[in-house]
Amino acid sequence: MLVAESEEKKKEKERVVNECFPPLKLSGLSNQELQELCKELYRKIDITDEARYDMEVKVSKNEKEIQALNLKITELKGVKRPNLKRVKKTTDDMLGAYTDTSKLMKADFKANLKTVKKEDEKREEVTDWRKNVEAMSGMEGRKKLFDAGQ
Repeated sequence: MLVAESEEKKKEKERVVNECFPPLKLSGLSNQELQELCKELYRKIDITDEARYDMEVKVSKNEKEIQALNLKITELKGVKRPNLKRVKKTTDDMLGAYTDTSKLMKADFKANLKTVKKEDEKREEVTDWRKNVEAMSGMEGRKKLFDAGQ
């Protein structure tokens, strides 16, 4: 059945092509007649190309318009949210989630950590800054700072 249809389509195509474009008779033509025939064929090709181009432009314009209309339709409808299904859990399932061994392991991890005692850093005693300024004033104070730096 498919083979018969394909043969029928081929015959129809050949018939249409022969009607639109009869076979060329090139025998017995002079150079000038051949040139005129070529020019005529070129004009026909040019007309056909223009028609093809016009059709392509119309098709692309229609496709863009269809795409814009589809976009408007989806905007007007809005995005449908699917209905969520209710999940039924028994009390045993809920309790099992709380007594899960992996969660207990996480709690034990913190309990098994070693405790580290922090050593108090030695801090300098804070003295009255006014006394320090008086002691460091003048050349003697600068000499003390110089000696302390060495």
